[in-house]
Amino acid sequence: METGRLAVERVSGKSSAGRSEIDAVWIYTLTYGGGIGDCISFDITVEDDCTAVLTTQASTKVYKSVALKCSEQIMEASIGNGGLLVVIPDPVTCFSTAKYSQKQVLRIMSGSSLLVVDWITSGRHESGEKWDFILYKSTNHIYIMETKPLFLDTVLLENGNVTSIAERMQDYQVIAMVILLGPKLKHIQNQIQEDVKKIMSEQLSMGGRTKAINGDGYTKPPLVASCNSFGPKGIGSVVRIAATTTESVYGFLRSQLAGLEPLSGLCPYH
Repeated sequence: METGRLAVERVSGKSSAGRSEIDAVWIYTLTYGGGIGDCISFDITVEDDCTAVLTTQASTKVYKSVALKCSEQIMEASIGNGGLLVVIPDPVTCFSTAKYSQKQVLRIMSGSSLLVVDWITSGRHESGEKWDFILYKSTNHIYIMETKPLFLDTVLLENGNVTSIAERMQDYQVIAMVILLGPKLKHIQNQIQEDVKKIMSEQLSMGGRTKAINGDGYTKPPLVASCNSFGPKGIGSVVRIAATTTESVYGFLRSQLAGLEPLSGLCPYH
């Protein structure tokens, strides 16, 4: 397994990993998620008062497992005081029989800011694949002051003998998680908490009044979201989303993360 390393530091008053005209470095990972049997590992260091954005150019495709091998990705990141790391990939898409595991370990200081979007689709709809993979596991661990746990979370989707992932997910084709914390993102945290409350109030109200065509009693909201605070004095927020379409999640992210543009130089997911 090879490990890549990248450091973003202050050069002439701007964040830099080489050459940059804006006060943020955008990094595109071209092999995010890998292919058959791949194991990818990389480290990122964002120095004090620097900004880095980690993203992808398309959805992360995880190919069919061969001999039950599991594709794996591990990222470790350190963010200095006043630093901001934004992790905004396109969704993971697992092919039929794929096995995939990813782990992100993020170490922050008390003045660091962090945004992480972690999401997966049900698969290749055009090929008739919906939640047809064997295993998906995504772990996010955030530590403050090097070793003190702040946020520990794992999402595990595994096809079992009793029920399949598809049966458990019903009509929902995308699940997503958004993590926000730190002083630079406080305005976005406050807004997203209010917006999620409003969205769910409207969705559940509509769903409760409208009979479903499929006869199960009520329509299911096309997008379900929750927002909760975590950490000392609620310094962080985690948003969890389930949706019937990938496009609706893209729309949600574009709208809710628009306030990031002044910090990153571009609006996410546009």
